Order: sequence, then structure tokens, then C-alpha cells
Amino acid sequence: MTRLQGKTALVTGAAMGIGYAVAERFIAEGARVVLADRNAAAVAEAAGALGPLARAATMDISDEAAVAAAFAELEAAGWTPDVVVANAGVQLFGHDAPAADLDLDVWRRTIDINLTGTFLTVKYAVRALLSRGGGSIILTGSPTAVNGEGRDFTAYSASKAGVHGLGRTVAAAYADRGIRVNTVQPAYTETPLVAAITDDPDSRAAIVSRIPIGRAGTPADVTGIMVYLASDEGSFATGATFSVDGGMTTL
Repeated sequence: MTRLQGKTALVTGAAMGIGYAVAERFIAEGARVVLADRNAAAVAEAAGALGPLARAATMDISDEAAVAAAFAELEAAGWTPDVVVANAGVQLFGHDAPAADLDLDVWRRTIDINLTGTFLTVKYAVRALLSRGGGSIILTGSPTAVNGEGRDFTAYSASKAGVHGLGRTVAAAYADRGIRVNTVQPAYTETPLVAAITDDPDSRAAIVSRIPIGRAGTPADVTGIMVYLASDEGSFATGATFSVDGGMTTL
């Protein structure tokens, strides 16, 4: 398993969940991986668990100065990435709501992290990849961006729709300079991010019932497509959305 041999990757939101699973799989495929997260202690522990091919970076993706500093530090240390997975995000259960009931502060916090934070990650990723002669950027999307799954999560759904649009725009802008940008769209995936659903049997059963394959997703379910898009095998794939959702968006 050496499909990513010689590559350096940066994965945001990597202290747990999908981000950690992707980092672990990338290392298994031969890459060096920077695990980035705003929780310094948690990401340091996560990187330590993955061994010498892992490095921790503290990064609040909603803070441009923090993002710029993290990329500069990696460049100085010889860890400039040629693969960037923009995965970090929030879903504010108990606060996000249908539009008429949504507080502006909840909207702003969600957009600041999920959309503006992804933009800032992509902005500095593009600069890093241009210095490397190209590379791959992978965004984590959501079914809420394309169907009615997020009807009770206005801010989250809008932020993820923006991420999908951002991916296509950046892909078009930099395709002729060797940078590929794609979005991976998981289904409901059981991670700490969605504990409010996982811990409620009725809510969990309702959402799983809408997945034709008949089960919830796991972080491991999305790592294979991430490897493909990060590797040279995906050299002709850009501007696309890859659904790994058990058929959820076919309904």
C-alpha cells in the first residue's frame, strides 16, 4: 500500500472522526501527514498515536493569521503539502434551525468555520501547491448541500452548499496550473460531530432509514476515495463531487 509514497498531506479537523481516519489511511499508503486542528492537545495526541510520519499543527481555520502561520511553519520545516484535505467543520445541534428561527450569531459562527474556514484553507493550500508545481485539494461536502436532508439546519446546509460551489470554482481557476480540486460527499457518518443524532435512537433510526444501503456511514467508508483523489491515479479528476453516501442522494 504505497499509493501516496513521497507525498506530504495536510488534513484539517484531524484530531478525530473523518479527519483522523483519513490521516491514518494516508500514512498507511506511504504519505507524511500533517494533522491540523484548533484543539492543540487533542491533535498532538492524535499525531503522536500515528508515529513518525505524522506531525501536529494547531490551526483555527476561521482565523486567516493562524492559517497563514501554520502553512509558513510547515514550509520552514520542510513539510509543505502537495495534498490538502479541507475537512474541518462544525454542526451546531440545538442551535441551527429553520430559517425563521435561526439566530444570526449561529449563522455567522457556522459560516465562519465551515465556509470561510474552508476558503482560507484552500487559499493557502493553492499557494503551497503552486510552489510544488501542483497537487490535490479535497473538500468534505455533505448531502445537505444538494437535497432536503438539512431542512432543520439552515446554516450548516448553506455553508456546505458554499463549499461545493467553492470547489468547482477553484478547480476551474487552477486546472491549467496542475491543481485539482474535488469534493467528497459522505452520508450521515457516525463521528463525535453528530453525537446528538447518534445518541438519540429515534433520530438515528430516522436518518438511517433514508440511506438505501441500510446503515450509517463510518469514517473508514470515505478514506478510499480520498486516497484515490490524493494519488496520481486521480490525475484527470477535478471539479467533481464524489458521493460516498450509501445511495442517500439518489432518493
